[in-house]
Amino acid sequence: MMRLLIAAVCATLLVACAASAPPASDAETQVDHGQLPEPVWQVLDQYLNLLAHSRSIEECSTRFASIAGGTLVNEDGRSLRATVPQFSLKKDFQNVRFYALPPRITRVDVTRDVTTGYGPSALHGTRYKIWVAKAEGQAGMPAPIAILVPEQHPSVRDPKVVGIGSL
Repeated sequence: MMRLLIAAVCATLLVACAASAPPASDAETQVDHGQLPEPVWQVLDQYLNLLAHSRSIEECSTRFASIAGGTLVNEDGRSLRATVPQFSLKKDFQNVRFYALPPRITRVDVTRDVTTGYGPSALHGTRYKIWVAKAEGQAGMPAPIAILVPEQHPSVRDPKVVGIGSL
């Protein structure tokens, strides 16, 4: 009897959660990972490799600053915000060993007209949210890394990593 009650409550919660999910954004589409632009792929690969091959979080932070953008950097666009190495970058640095290298992409969401960052370091463009699979034999779900391709920025031309901390 108790199992039936628990099953009924779970089913009700599942239906309620599904009904409350936000509708898909008109600006967001899913693309096959083979359609990922080469510069975006290169920045993703560079990020995962610098995580995997840096000897310390300090070295990792220094190397990461050149490919970071948006809210991950200070307004100067060249240095990381103080909380990035302490939290999100540290998490990825510690957990990259559980993910496939070279990266195996399981899903890519593309969102156009995204703005992230503050002041002169604010970037506007197309964001690629890329899910990276775990390494062979590792349990768990893929983790997203967001990369933004800037449009019409006066000084930033190359894609920048704008979302981390989920590895």
